[in-house]
Amino acid sequence: MGKAKHLQDCRGEVVFFFLLANTCQTIAKQIHYSIPEETEKGFLVGNIARQLGLEAKELSDRGIRVVSPGRTPYFALNYRSGHLHTTERIDREEICGQMETCILNFEIIVGESMKIYGVAVEITDINDHAPTFQSEKLLINISEITAPGSQFPLLEAQDPDLGNNSLQGYKLSNNSYFSLNVQIVDGRKYTELVLESPLDREEEAIHNLVLIAYDGGDPVGTGIVEVDVTVLDANDNAPVFSQPIYKVNVREDILIGSTIVGLKATDLDEGTNKEMKYSFRKITPKASQNFHLDANTGEITLVGSLDYEESALYEIEVQVHDGGGLLDRSTLMIFVTDVNDNAPKLEITSLIRTIPENSPPATAIALLNVQDQDSAENAEVSCSIPSNLPFQLKKSYDSYYSLLTTRALDREQVPAYNITVTVTDHGTPPLSTSLIIPLEILDTNDNPPHFLESVYTSYLMENNPRGASILSLKADDPDWAENSRITYSIIERNTYDSPISSFLSINSETGVVYGLTSFDYEEFQHIQFQVKAEDGGSPPLSSNVSVTLFILDQNDNAPEILYPSPPTDGSTGIELAPRSSEPGYLVTKVVAVDADAGQNAWLSYQLTKATEPGLFTVGLHTGEIRTARFFLEKDGLKQSLVVSVKDNGQPPLSTSVTVTVVLADNIPEILSDLSSISVSVDPQSDLTFYLVIAVAFVSCLFFTFLLVLLAVKLHRWRNSQLYESGSVNLSGVPVSQFVGIDGVRAFLHSYSHEVSLTTDSRKSQFNISRGNYFNDVTNQQPCEIRDPFLIVEDVNNSKGDTVNIQVSYP
Repeated sequence: MGKAKHLQDCRGEVVFFFLLANTCQTIAKQIHYSIPEETEKGFLVGNIARQLGLEAKELSDRGIRVVSPGRTPYFALNYRSGHLHTTERIDREEICGQMETCILNFEIIVGESMKIYGVAVEITDINDHAPTFQSEKLLINISEITAPGSQFPLLEAQDPDLGNNSLQGYKLSNNSYFSLNVQIVDGRKYTELVLESPLDREEEAIHNLVLIAYDGGDPVGTGIVEVDVTVLDANDNAPVFSQPIYKVNVREDILIGSTIVGLKATDLDEGTNKEMKYSFRKITPKASQNFHLDANTGEITLVGSLDYEESALYEIEVQVHDGGGLLDRSTLMIFVTDVNDNAPKLEITSLIRTIPENSPPATAIALLNVQDQDSAENAEVSCSIPSNLPFQLKKSYDSYYSLLTTRALDREQVPAYNITVTVTDHGTPPLSTSLIIPLEILDTNDNPPHFLESVYTSYLMENNPRGASILSLKADDPDWAENSRITYSIIERNTYDSPISSFLSINSETGVVYGLTSFDYEEFQHIQFQVKAEDGGSPPLSSNVSVTLFILDQNDNAPEILYPSPPTDGSTGIELAPRSSEPGYLVTKVVAVDADAGQNAWLSYQLTKATEPGLFTVGLHTGEIRTARFFLEKDGLKQSLVVSVKDNGQPPLSTSVTVTVVLADNIPEILSDLSSISVSVDPQSDLTFYLVIAVAFVSCLFFTFLLVLLAVKLHRWRNSQLYESGSVNLSGVPVSQFVGIDGVRAFLHSYSHEVSLTTDSRKSQFNISRGNYFNDVTNQQPCEIRDPFLIVEDVNNSKGDTVNIQVSYP
């Protein structure tokens, strides 16, 4: 008693799982009772508490209940007294029919331990039915020439009781012509009317008799039927059936309208005495609903549905009579064979819906009951579950099965199971029934948060708005409820001499990272930091992930022209080109860079304005200004060109520069024209200043070399008239001009110098500062001299991230 109360009061998980670990055990004990039929509702059957060895007040505490799977619950348990009583009036004939022993079986289940006790209650018969005939009146036609001793079958009485309470015999009312003959065949009593004296229709045409059937009950039950015998004229041959007993086997799924059997009888008479009519002599109400007899042909057809489970045998008495009133009888036995037309039934008797993931193996989940209404092998069943589940079915008692775990469960792998239990019979074809048992696995905090990616990489366009979201991090925790609630935080550290919290913030619930400042690609290109994800378990578990944020370049810098340097005083850069230049002659090169990166730094050059359209062309990607055709006399000496440099960003940005090109055929013309052209100097551009100094220095060295070379040439050449006639004062000529002394023609060539500069605007690779241009220029390889009188340097396009800049100096 104390133990039961203790088990009831315990509500903690330890006791709960201890009870689950004690799996169902069965005790093969059968409790037997016997009661008479037709008892009133509430009739006392017996004391169950005493049979189980329990006190009456313990019944409800232990969760004891009565289970009758697939059957009508005729019994109930009184938890106060421990008595088992009936729940309704019990009719033995309705439940068991003609079975000699009528037993109702059910089970008593103890809820805590899931123990099962079988209970059998035998229903004994009482004389509650009197013999009855199928009809209240029987008509018999007998020819007057019928010989004494002739027998005529009478109706058989029916009594559903058993033993002494069933039909015991028949009696016939007193008369002078007939007696009663009772025969017992296979335990059944058949009555026949025996003619004792010759009949004379003219003397008495109708004889009224009474047939009495009685049983052996106390008091005796009786049933009567009136027998009216009509005396007919002579008919000396009675019809005869071809078989005394017809036996037919039919399947229970035979179609309605099918022919069951054809009765056949013969009569040796002629005329109307040979005309035969078939009829049912004795048939049950159920059989009369299922079978139809054609009176003329004797063919019996099916008019209702057969069910082996309702009735496996139909025994019908048929008769045939001719036109003279003579008849014969036969017995028709229809055996209904079983087909597998009933699927097994599966019921849950006990069920546990949730268990923790660390439950031990062999924990009981459910108790199931299986029933099949078919017979023989059609009623044999097999119960199974999917083999890939960590559960097993174990037969407990009779048709009961226990569902048990086979190993420890892991909620993170499978949080819940829908266990499909399938019961299949052994019929052909087999029928099955399935039942889904839901089982939820309870969680324990045994998993830290896990980020979806091992390393996060994100890209952000520079000049982003402050407070805008940058990226979203997501971590999963396979645990449940509070154990899976994740909070996010950024691990604090310094970035660019500032705490990371001054740049970024994170939403602790969603994992969305926000930018607190507007980033500039030209200032820094990436940020690395770590994010921590922590669950809400006790103790909490956490994990970290590394995040790299790359700043993407935006087209926010216009191209910057390095050469020619944009003037500040309104003047333009001056380049010289000889009038004898051929098409494609390189005049100069526009050099520009863009502080952006990628395609935002891809530059294209375009000639937007020219004094003489069609005279010069500009390389789309090189910026080289070349002649497009031969110069004509009508072409002006001074040509003004406007070159536009545009990047490939969206939207594109552009810058333009004006280049002045002077055309000349001889030195005096050049000098006279140059005296009127002022060279613009950009005092604000340190880059141009350093470039001019560097080029002037190189030009002076080169010019000195040319002077020495010219002196040697003059000494060797004796005919130097051309030189004497063309000597002039060169003090006003820019240092970048040289005169070739080979004939009367003097050409002006521009001295070009190749400078290689990188265009990647990232500070780590290309630092744009005003103190480096001089070094970039002076550190280049020395120019190759191809002709002492014509100095032209090749311009090569750069590879990779470099751009070849060709600079012409005045």
